[in-house]
Amino acid sequence: MSKSSLPAPDHAADLREALLAADFTADGLLDRLGAPAYAALARSETVPALRATRGAGPLDTLVRLFLLQRPVAEERARAALPLEVCLADGWLTRTGGADGEAEVRASVDVRPYGGPDGEDWFIVSDLGCAVGGAGGIGSREEGVVLGVGGASTTLAGITVRTPVASALDLGTGSGIQALHAAQHATRVTATDLNPRALEFTRLTLALSGAAPADLREGSLFEPVGAETFDLIVSNPPFVISPGARLTYRDGGMGGDDLCRTLVRQAGDHLNEGGYAQFLANWQHVEAEEWQDRLRSWVPYGCDAWIVQREVQDVTQYAELWLRDSGDHRSDPAEYDERYGAWLDEFEARGTTAVGFGWITLRKSAAAAAGRPSVVVEEWPHAVQQPLGQAVRQHFARQDYLRDQDDAALLAGHFVLAAEVVQEQVGLPGAEDPEHVVLRQHRGMMRATKVDAVAAGFAGVCDGSLPAGRILDAIAQLMAEDPVLLRDRTPQAIRLLVEEGFLEPAPGVETRGE
Repeated sequence: MSKSSLPAPDHAADLREALLAADFTADGLLDRLGAPAYAALARSETVPALRATRGAGPLDTLVRLFLLQRPVAEERARAALPLEVCLADGWLTRTGGADGEAEVRASVDVRPYGGPDGEDWFIVSDLGCAVGGAGGIGSREEGVVLGVGGASTTLAGITVRTPVASALDLGTGSGIQALHAAQHATRVTATDLNPRALEFTRLTLALSGAAPADLREGSLFEPVGAETFDLIVSNPPFVISPGARLTYRDGGMGGDDLCRTLVRQAGDHLNEGGYAQFLANWQHVEAEEWQDRLRSWVPYGCDAWIVQREVQDVTQYAELWLRDSGDHRSDPAEYDERYGAWLDEFEARGTTAVGFGWITLRKSAAAAAGRPSVVVEEWPHAVQQPLGQAVRQHFARQDYLRDQDDAALLAGHFVLAAEVVQEQVGLPGAEDPEHVVLRQHRGMMRATKVDAVAAGFAGVCDGSLPAGRILDAIAQLMAEDPVLLRDRTPQAIRLLVEEGFLEPAPGVETRGE
């Protein structure tokens, strides 16, 4: 089957039924292969899975066909699938075996994917391009369409999952984000510059039993004109490279201009209260703070939360993406030439490093009125996915704090967030700790150092008393001036609320003191 010819989705429901009947699901694969072989697939190592599927059962057959991309005897495939339908629609192709026995091969990669609520989904992509699949990526073909990877699952995890009327998956690829959005959006639009990607999205949705999306070809927001949405998600081709050799990853604009353009244009396509969420790369440029660079991307009328998760120097970055496309296995002189081109590009732009992270925009009336909340931070530490709810809570806290002066904070009632613990650090046997740390065990899993007053304040916050009265009691216990304590503590309260350690108590009317 040629790269331009893909399976037809006409009988995808029949194929889905056969896959489910054989337990060709994320849980079924783990049970059948065992944890070591299952984990080895994520490293593009196939030998353990081949050994685990030496039987003749339907699940063994499907793993070999669709995950390991090995030929199987036609009669063996017939026992696992509606063979004639799969051949007619193009999911499988016939080929002659070494001994003359008829065999079939998969024409596409089909990877089981577990949905957030236990759904059994299937992501369809090019052979050998299910990220972490049988062949890894290592592809230098321009129009290749990838499957599930770490970036796509990260974006799916951070996306806000409230019911919405309309969602846009911009640069849909194999349709992973569109599939997630179809569970909570009445209408899903999916776009891609690569027309083959749209066909893969159609297959992914059909084979997963999801509603079809409105598929449109084109770059950035061009396919949607002036339309607006309640949710926009995009895992764009964000790689900063010399040229646009590979459609699936290279932005085709200079430096980080594609990500900047995507973010800046998103504000015009968001409904009030809507979210736009992206993964992105950005340049660290000489004589420019990276935080300021990203603040300049935020469009008018939007709040923003930008989190830098990783930074690589230019040599690490170039090597990563040269390996991604398999250039490290090419002629050494050709590899050196490509490597040099990347470094020339970075040098010309004054780029010293490249950051990777998440960008979330939210359209708000306060931002439109000139009071935007723009938080740009670095957080390379572990987080607990999914984070969609944590993203919503972040913006809710920003809304709260935007309207609270110091007096209002002192009159407010707060509760300690769930799963926050206190750690005391100091020498063994010391009477007092050197410092106290509050640590979260969910969401962003932040840790912050606090003084004795803030630790004591957080420890007694149960929503029953206003903050000012709690501080008065602490001042009496610690023999401090209550006026001075009230004067210096609101800043600490504000920080603890902003980072999610304290939450405004629900249903408590602020009556002053």
